[in-house]
Amino acid sequence: MPLHALSLSLQFGELTDAAPHRAALPRHFVARCIRHALDADAEITVRIVDAEEGQALNRDYRQRDYATNVLTFDYATEPLVMADLVLCAPVVAREAAELKKPLAQHYAHLLVHGTLHAQGWDHETSEADAEEMEARETEILAGLGQPNPYA
Repeated sequence: MPLHALSLSLQFGELTDAAPHRAALPRHFVARCIRHALDADAEITVRIVDAEEGQALNRDYRQRDYATNVLTFDYATEPLVMADLVLCAPVVAREAAELKKPLAQHYAHLLVHGTLHAQGWDHETSEADAEEMEARETEILAGLGQPNPYA
């Protein structure tokens, strides 16, 4: 199955230690993860932020006053998927360490997860929706040569 077209903007905010995140997120890797999760052509911005910016965005847009791993701001799904994915570098690094996973592997999962959210997938609506989204993530990640993040 051919992959969909992607216009990608990859941005790094003010990070204290950006080097490991830049190394884990080369542009071709980010594009590959997102394109494998797309069901339509897309324009997506991926922004890697510090905890302060991540917390402010989560608080202001979701009324949750903490930094989370990935936030998806979806603007359109047809005819083009248009979205911003905001990944909080310190949270992603902490989770990867806790899960004993390479940083790039955890980023791959979160890029796929955020891209599915941008297309209307939601794991917070019901247990069935959560299971369906997890299964789709696992399938996409397997196609990328990544292990099951839920195993």
